Amino acid sequence: MVKAKVQSIGKGFQGWVNSPAPEVLYDRQLVWLAFGLMLTGLVMVTSASFPISSRLTGGPFHFMSRHAAFLFLALCAAAVVIQIPLQRWMKYSMHLLLLSLFLLLVVLLAGHSVNGASRWIPLGLFNLQPAEVAKLSLFVFMSSYLVRKSDEVRGSFFGGFIKPILVFGCLAVLLLAQPDLGTVVVMLVTLFGMLFIAGAKLTQFISLLFVGLAAVSFLIWIEPYRMRRMTSFWNPFEDPFGSGYQLTQSLMAFGRGDWFGQGLGNSIQKLEYLPEAHTDFVFAVVAEELGFTGVVIILLMIFALVYKALRIGRNALESGELFGGFLAVSISIWFAFQTLVNVGAAAGIVPTKGLTLPLISYGGSSLIIMSVAVALLLRIDYECRLSSMLKPTPQPKSRTSDTPKELENNETE
Repeated sequence: MVKAKVQSIGKGFQGWVNSPAPEVLYDRQLVWLAFGLMLTGLVMVTSASFPISSRLTGGPFHFMSRHAAFLFLALCAAAVVIQIPLQRWMKYSMHLLLLSLFLLLVVLLAGHSVNGASRWIPLGLFNLQPAEVAKLSLFVFMSSYLVRKSDEVRGSFFGGFIKPILVFGCLAVLLLAQPDLGTVVVMLVTLFGMLFIAGAKLTQFISLLFVGLAAVSFLIWIEPYRMRRMTSFWNPFEDPFGSGYQLTQSLMAFGRGDWFGQGLGNSIQKLEYLPEAHTDFVFAVVAEELGFTGVVIILLMIFALVYKALRIGRNALESGELFGGFLAVSISIWFAFQTLVNVGAAAGIVPTKGLTLPLISYGGSSLIIMSVAVALLLRIDYECRLSSMLKPTPQPKSRTSDTPKELENNETE
C-alpha cells in the first residue's frame, strides 16, 4: 500500500514536470523578474545598511525592517492597481496629474528637508516623495493625450510639442524648486521618447532636443553645487576628500569587487566610507560584494524587465490598445534611463543625480511607485491577451456561400 502511494506520488510529480504550464493571461516571466529584483534589493539594502543602522538606531536591522514594510506596501498597491481597467486610468489621467501638482506644492510649503533638499512629505510610516508620483502621473497623462490628440501630434507643432511641453514645464518648475534636476531629466527623456514613438516630426523632435539639452546645461551652469558635481565627475581624484569624495569611494568599491566580489556582507566601503550606501549608491556595494558576475546578473534582470515592457508596448500598439502601448513604452524608457543614470553615477560614467536603482534601492516612494508601474505593465498585457482571445477568428469561405453565377460556372467546368 505504501509502495503504491509512493508510485502514485512519483507519477504525479513526473506528470507535473513533463506537462506544459497552462496558458495564463499575464506575463509570468515579468512577475518573476520583478520579484527577483525586489528580493535582491532587500538583501543588498540589508547588507549595505548595517553600519549606518547600528550608528543611528543601535540595531543593525532598522533599515531592513523598514524596507520589508515598504515591500509589503508595494505588493499591496500593485495588487490593487492590477485590478483597475486601463480605461479608468485614461479617464482619470488629468485628475492624477492635478494630484501630483498639488503634492509638489505641498512639499514646497510643508515638506521635510534632507541635505538641503525639500522633497518629502512626512506620512508617519514613511516619507512620501511627490516627485515619484509626478513621474507616473505625467506618463499616464501623456499616454492619454497621445491617444486623444494623435492627429495634432503628427501634424501640428503647437499641439504636437508645445502643449505637452507646457504640462511638463509646470511639473519641472515645481521639481526644480525642491531642487530635483535628476527627476526632471528622466521625465524629459521619457517624454521625448513617447513623442517620437507617437509619430512626431523628426525636425521638430531634433529642434526640441537641442532646446532641452541647452536648458539642462543652463540649469547646471547657474547652480554652483551642480557645477561642482560636473567638475568632480571629470576627475574625482583631483579632490578625493572634497567634491570627489563620494565618487572616489564608489570607484574603490568597484575596484575591490573583482570578478566574484568580496562576499555578501564583506564590503568595507559601506562602513560609512561611502555616503548613501543603501540608497543612491547601493550598486557600488553590489559591485564590491558580488563582483562583476553579480553586477552583470542584476543588470541583465533589469534590462530583461525593460525588454518585456517594450514587447508589451509593441503588442499593445499593434493590437490597437494605444493607451496601454504608449504607457508601456514610457515605463520601459523610464526604467532603462534611470538604471543607466544610477549605475553610471556609481561607476563614474555620468555625474551623480540622486536617482534610485529601480526596485532595488532603499526608499518607500520609489519602490511603491515602480511596483505600481510593473502592475500596470501586467494589466496592459492582460487586456491585450484578453482582447486577442475574444476576437472572432476568420472562418474559411465555404462552398455553400458561392453565388449562383459561381455555381453555374462550376457546373460548366
